[in-house]
Amino acid sequence: MTSLLKFLLEEGIVDAILAVKKGSDLYDAVPTLITDPDKVIETAGSLHCGTLNIAKVITRYLKSARDMKIAVTTKPCDAMTIVELAKRGKIDRDNVIMVGVNCGGTLPPVKTRQMIEEVYEMDPDDVIKEEIAKGKLIIETSDAEKAISVDEVEEMGYGRRTNCRRCEKNIPRMADLALGNWGVIGPLAGKATFVEVTSEKGTEVLEKAINAGVIHVEDPIPKGIEIREKIDQAMVNLATKWQKKDFSEETGAEILMNLDKYMDDLNRCIKCYSCREACPICYCEECSLETKTPEWLEKGKLPPSPVFHLERMMHMVDSCTNCGQCEELCPAEIPLAKIWHEINIRVQNIFGYKTGFETGQEPPLTHK
Repeated sequence: MTSLLKFLLEEGIVDAILAVKKGSDLYDAVPTLITDPDKVIETAGSLHCGTLNIAKVITRYLKSARDMKIAVTTKPCDAMTIVELAKRGKIDRDNVIMVGVNCGGTLPPVKTRQMIEEVYEMDPDDVIKEEIAKGKLIIETSDAEKAISVDEVEEMGYGRRTNCRRCEKNIPRMADLALGNWGVIGPLAGKATFVEVTSEKGTEVLEKAINAGVIHVEDPIPKGIEIREKIDQAMVNLATKWQKKDFSEETGAEILMNLDKYMDDLNRCIKCYSCREACPICYCEECSLETKTPEWLEKGKLPPSPVFHLERMMHMVDSCTNCGQCEELCPAEIPLAKIWHEINIRVQNIFGYKTGFETGQEPPLTHK
């Protein structure tokens, strides 16, 4: 991936690379815009505690990629969000090349440090690498390595973020290229990257890099393809298990009409609007809750519960990409990602809409 991104910059195919690099430590991921090819190496390596959604950076700080061409590294939820925002004219998809990376989930930084200390009995500051492989969460220091079943640590309340546990999208096929180590077997295991081409744009980029001699490719081993699909299916099965555990058994219109079970949670809202500010799908330039001058604004009051969340739900429920940003920043610890994800899945089942994919189908409840 690093070689490919550097090539795109050196050849002027893109004006900049948007990626994530390590901040103060392994648990701190910082979005970075790179225009110097020699600095691309700073983004090499995985940061599983990097829980941000990079699509927000494009809309908020890069003028929706209207004035520059960028290549952006994406987890599946990043790529899905970029696709959804492009459908609403909030990102210029023609100017964005998405280089996706396989993702089995991200880890909450603070709780992960606690887990490493209490469960793994290791010093969080000594950790040099963490990885999810073969159903285990592996923590590595310079002189030791310890692996514990993902199921085991998550049943203890640690492990991946709750939204990641429920996520079925592990291979970013909604990006232009999907890269990762799943499927690389034999002599090249640990030395090569499996590349899946998922769009015409991805094909063009890869062919240019191959023709320039920047990367060398070989046909995948059939057994490797089979293993890749098995790993993906195992992660989907794990997500299904968590969905059954977290979601109710109600179906269709029932869940859309009856929100009583969520009221206690939503009533804890302190109206800080952190969820709105963090949400990459909240696309209104001016929040309707602040521009419709309802009675509570005229009196200088905050919107009553649960009006604020119900209005947000109507705006983005068909487009939630389960990135977890809302829940992660909620000081009242409302399970917002769980609420939106459950209702989002049921809306998709009703309308047959596939969130985050370029299928040509317009979002059923929202408009540009």
